[in-house]
Amino acid sequence: MSNPTPTTTTTTLAESSSSSSSFTEELRAAAGEKWDAIVHHKFTDELAAGTMDRAVLRRYLIQDFRFLDAFCILLASVIVHAPSLEDRIPACQFLGLVTSDENTYFTRCFDQLSATTETERQAIPNAPCTTAFCTLMKEAAHSGILAEMLSVLVVCEWSYLEWATRVLPQTNRDNFMTYEWVDLHSGPDFEEVVSYLRRLLDREGRTASPAVRERCQQRFLQAVQLELDFFDMAYYQRDESDADKN
Repeated sequence: MSNPTPTTTTTTLAESSSSSSSFTEELRAAAGEKWDAIVHHKFTDELAAGTMDRAVLRRYLIQDFRFLDAFCILLASVIVHAPSLEDRIPACQFLGLVTSDENTYFTRCFDQLSATTETERQAIPNAPCTTAFCTLMKEAAHSGILAEMLSVLVVCEWSYLEWATRVLPQTNRDNFMTYEWVDLHSGPDFEEVVSYLRRLLDREGRTASPAVRERCQQRFLQAVQLELDFFDMAYYQRDESDADKN
């Protein structure tokens, strides 16, 4: 079951390209309304308001935590394929953040939420969108093409920056499980991470062949769809622990 959403449209790079737009802007334009559906998803509003059902948050966090390994592979591949030390250092710093502050956030949430021991979490199968997203990240990492890798990463981080920045002013501060996820994806430091990733992809896009640019769009649009599916999943994907409670 999927969350009812408005009919969405996408455009090709040829349709959205203009002399004044960057490659990342063209890719975002190609995503059409689906990008806005992520940024304005009810998940983001309920998270910020602190009104989200804990079963929804729990389901989201268990599945999202499973991205960490594939995400680290992808980000490490960007570090390897970046053309210079100057280009590598920000990605190294971001990888350190992901494996420290962000990882710790998950473990603290699991300690607070019910039925979230490691054994209990392992008994819950991957949601289809979780498996698909991990596969996409690993495929992009193994492509050996920096622009492809960045096309997936930029969706992950840029879309989160946009929704977190939107809801930040009204974010409820009563429980760290909700407000820290917003804080981790907003503010000047995270803005610089996203700007860095976009700059790299824009630069790669300027010299990429038409075939590579088209492949980047495919990766970008796949990631956009999966981000949207993932928010929907938190509401409609049932796991074994849900069944036990009924």
